[in-house]
Amino acid sequence: MTILETTTDVVGELRRLGVTDVDDSSLTRALYSTDASLYRVVPQVVVRPRSTEEVLATVEACRVTGTPLTSRGAGTSIAGNAVGTGVVMDLTRHLHRVHEIDVEARIARVDPGVVHAVLQKAATPLGLRFGPDPSTHTRCTVGGMIGNNACGSRALAYGRTADNVVGLDLVTMAGEQLTVGRGATPTSATLDDLRELVGANLATIRTEFGRFGRQVSGYSLEHLLPENGFDVATFMAGTEGTLATMTSATVRLVEDPPVRQILVLGYASMAEAADDVPALLPFGPTACEGLDSRIVDVYRSHRGSVPDLPRGQGWLFVEISGEQVGEVAGTVARASRAASAVDHRVVTDGGEQAVLWRIREEGAGLATRTLPGKALSGWEDAAVPPEKLGTYLRELDALLKDRGLDGVPYGHFGDGCVHIRIDFPLDAEGGHDVFRRFLVDAATQVASLGGSLSGEHGDGRARSELLPLMYSGEAISLFEQVKAILDPDDLLNPGVLVRPAAVDADLRGPESIHSPGREQLSRRLGLRLLHDEGDLGKAVHRCTGVGKCIADNSGSNGVMCPSFQATRDEKDSTRGRARVLQEMIDGRLVTGGFRAPEVHEALDLCLSCKGCLSDCPTGIDMASYKSEVLHQSYKGRRRPRSHYVLGRLPFWARVTSPIARLANLGLRTPGVRSIARWVAGVDQRRSLPMFATRRFTRLARPALAPGRAKVVVWADSFTEFFSTAGGEAALRVLDGAGYDVEVLSRPQCCGLTWITTGQLDTAREMIGRAVEQLHPYVAAGIPVVGLEPSCLSVLRSDAVELVDDPRAVDVAAGVFTLSELLTRTEGWTPPDLTGTTLVVQPHCHQASVLGFEADMAIMTATGATIDRVSGCCGLAGNFGVEIGHYEVSVAVAEQQLLPAVRRAPEGAIVVADGFSCRTQLDDLVSVDAQHLAQLLDPRPR
Repeated sequence: MTILETTTDVVGELRRLGVTDVDDSSLTRALYSTDASLYRVVPQVVVRPRSTEEVLATVEACRVTGTPLTSRGAGTSIAGNAVGTGVVMDLTRHLHRVHEIDVEARIARVDPGVVHAVLQKAATPLGLRFGPDPSTHTRCTVGGMIGNNACGSRALAYGRTADNVVGLDLVTMAGEQLTVGRGATPTSATLDDLRELVGANLATIRTEFGRFGRQVSGYSLEHLLPENGFDVATFMAGTEGTLATMTSATVRLVEDPPVRQILVLGYASMAEAADDVPALLPFGPTACEGLDSRIVDVYRSHRGSVPDLPRGQGWLFVEISGEQVGEVAGTVARASRAASAVDHRVVTDGGEQAVLWRIREEGAGLATRTLPGKALSGWEDAAVPPEKLGTYLRELDALLKDRGLDGVPYGHFGDGCVHIRIDFPLDAEGGHDVFRRFLVDAATQVASLGGSLSGEHGDGRARSELLPLMYSGEAISLFEQVKAILDPDDLLNPGVLVRPAAVDADLRGPESIHSPGREQLSRRLGLRLLHDEGDLGKAVHRCTGVGKCIADNSGSNGVMCPSFQATRDEKDSTRGRARVLQEMIDGRLVTGGFRAPEVHEALDLCLSCKGCLSDCPTGIDMASYKSEVLHQSYKGRRRPRSHYVLGRLPFWARVTSPIARLANLGLRTPGVRSIARWVAGVDQRRSLPMFATRRFTRLARPALAPGRAKVVVWADSFTEFFSTAGGEAALRVLDGAGYDVEVLSRPQCCGLTWITTGQLDTAREMIGRAVEQLHPYVAAGIPVVGLEPSCLSVLRSDAVELVDDPRAVDVAAGVFTLSELLTRTEGWTPPDLTGTTLVVQPHCHQASVLGFEADMAIMTATGATIDRVSGCCGLAGNFGVEIGHYEVSVAVAEQQLLPAVRRAPEGAIVVADGFSCRTQLDDLVSVDAQHLAQLLDPRPR
């Protein structure tokens, strides 16, 4: 067959060969236009193979059409390893199975798209684990780890991914299928040519490769030496998909020691911490991680409490593992005496250890928020022999200062591997030149210390061009010859490692946007976007692609991203939506601005839960971006019916309140009910909430009690017009806690439903009135308590984004949840609920904006057994009732909430402060959930 030439040809060839999931839409191409790197490369088409046969067919289609092929795992590659101009083959969507675990042999056979955490979950009950553990282990794939030769924090104990590869099933671009493994090389003309090449270049390979553990850059040719058994499987780790395509992998499993302690050592600087590493390695640590204090400060301000840390501006987390507590404690004590730290602490509690590792795992995202400007990757993975690490950090710091840059280092100090985010001025004039010159000088610096440009992330587009600074001409020539043997037409991940793209080509970001409408887009925004200088381009490029939003959040107390958890479709992830918005602003692929169909399709299943605001390490706020898109799209235009009814629900509730009984009677009448649903844009399978026949503010409440501390209850529209029981209980609780309670007789609406439907001009007016009403109380030091988490979160967060009024900042700091007030109320104690089981569903806005620690503290103090649910209920205000969202809404509820309710023992109480959450539970499983106030109500049950 002759080589075909056009995009249509490769799409047609893929389909002719039986590949079923082939997508060349502008939406999907936008989703896959970048990974976790700084690079933007738009593919021709995205393929998600369902079987090994479809992988082989994809390779064949690319071969006959001459189309480049890039294999992609979770898309978390920081060096631009997973982007390409031709076919991007996503192996995670369908090829994600653990096929077999052989406990006796301690091996597992897996698909290349299996997520690391999934393999770990399968191996753990068998007393085994896959050793390498990158910080992205909740979403990175084993195939991607092999491609980059990933390592993670515990490589000191378990080695790199290369050290844990037992065998691989591969297919070359010529269609040759190879099964390679340790001690077994198949008969193959291709591999014979490779063996001959190695034999002719033994001196170069023996002197330039395998010099220290984290030498990952380039091809690791040392594994092909005769003395290493011509180990092709191990050699393939780190080749970044440039030589062959993987269809299956067999990896080694290890036992996990039962006892772990972390010796936390504090130092005056990160360089001084690095100086101490050689003295600590003889104690055999499982991990030895370095962490800058600025990352911890960001975590503390955005995530909450941090375990006590010793004095210092930088720390080493030295993990010692073993079989016996005494043995481990003794080693830790000896290591602490050998260290030169200014202070130290030993952490033995598993919960505290988990928080420390969580901070370290989120380092890449948190580091982007540590500097005044945006902190970027690009030079984030260099490694040097550990004994030279202190020298490297000092030289790196001097280079940064010389160029007027700043960076936040952290990483695998025990291996000499440093990750760092740097404030490259890519959006400034000449910024690309600054970036390029720095990379060249930094690479020269690392090479002079005998180091490697990459320690585990691979070279990708970020470092491949710099390889001649590290390797001799002979070594570079060897790379080219290896590529010529296995991929002579340069179709596999071109631009990486061999004949590389320039390090400053195809950079993405606000500075790379060519659309003349970009400034206009930012000038007329409805939101202020305070953290991004009012620039929507900067806001959406806050997403680095690190991919926490595509991780399984079960048991994590996380929320992000509910719709992706249900659909597993990239377009429904926070990352995917950010990519489409980036392309919208760029204007080259996604055209039409805010009204572009691709934008609305990507945002359609966003629940506006704000989970990403807290769960995303980089602070993406997709709920706000969606509101902005809707605001811009429908400005001066006819809106969907649901926006006029559900989006203005508090208004209609206020109008309907005087005839609530009559309205409820109508809503119970089948024909009327169906018409009402249609008018409101509500799915016919949904029930309609009944109006309260008596408004909350008109119910009896405690008499004012002079001499007591005063508190004001701000009645939200849901408590006022629909669900008054929680409000009544809250009044009794506050009265019993000794407060003089005032209820605002006509509270101003926060405008929540207007915000979520993008009616921002009206929402701004409503919030302004609410701020004006509440500010006198706050200014007088009187706490204001809100009962509906979503409404309270508007005052706590959205108000300052919509209203340019300093009083909004004061109000944000002066409004509280019931639990926040009660936990600081001296003398108040919760009721004894010993023997009771609580299934607790935090409202998304509680978890993401308000914080749920105070609620958990109170419920724990009751003595009840608590099953806290992760994730979202799936209703999320108007989202779950709107036409077109029912299936996803239910699927979201089935992820965490409904299974928790079904497995609860008889008599368990379901606690949910959110009106949406209680409505969803009543609608789907007929459960009458309680507000926390009802749980704490002193009135006899």
